[in-house]
Order: sequence, then structure tokens, then C-alpha cells
Amino acid sequence: MSLNVLAIDDSKTMRNLLGAALGRAGFTVDFAEDGRQGLDRFDQSDPDVVITDINMPNLDGFGFIEGARKLARDRIVPILVLTTESAPELRARARSAGATGWIVKPFDDQKLVWAIERVTGVGGAT
Repeated sequence: MSLNVLAIDDSKTMRNLLGAALGRAGFTVDFAEDGRQGLDRFDQSDPDVVITDINMPNLDGFGFIEGARKLARDRIVPILVLTTESAPELRARARSAGATGWIVKPFDDQKLVWAIERVTGVGGAT
């Protein structure tokens, strides 16, 4: 089963790295450049999992997570935070907003794929 991933990051380089890693794993990837665009894509694309950065213009990752959880009252779509931040208080804030997990950049391709498979219950981690 191919998973649909929504990846939200303001860095074009990071979007390219995510696209390459997730594409090699057989996932279909849709991209957004900030949280506001991410909310639009989230509502339209019906992803199986979301990967979002925290520090972005227009609407940050916390705002995206809170907004997505309001849009998806009847859906529990896993949301993984992928960021350079590692402070425990930020992790707690993300979890409180509705994030499923936290991954610190730079990411390892295999560990990222494993995390996605784990939170979705699909693939090699099941």
C-alpha cells in the first residue's frame, strides 16, 4: 500500500530531500511551503500522514497542527514534526496541539520511513 504524505516546510531544499527520501520508499508526496498552504492541502488531499516543520512564515507548525486537528475532528491523521528544534517545552507544546511524534533535522531516510510506517501501521514496522 502506498501512503499519501503531506510534507510542509518553507525550505525548498528540505522539500526536495523529503521528496527524494519518501519517493524512494514508494510514498506519494504532496508539498506545502507554510502552515497556511498546508491547511489548504490537508483539507483537499486527504493525506495518510503529515510531516511539518515548526518555524515557517505565515503560519508556523504549531498553528498548522492546531488548525488541522480542528478540520479533522473525525479523522486522526498522524502528524510528525520535523524540525531543528529540540527543546522539551516545544515538544510538549506540539504534543499538546495534537502532534503524533517529533523528529530532529537532519533526518535519516530509513528512520523517517520507519517512523511514518510506525505511526500509520503500514509497511515494515507492523
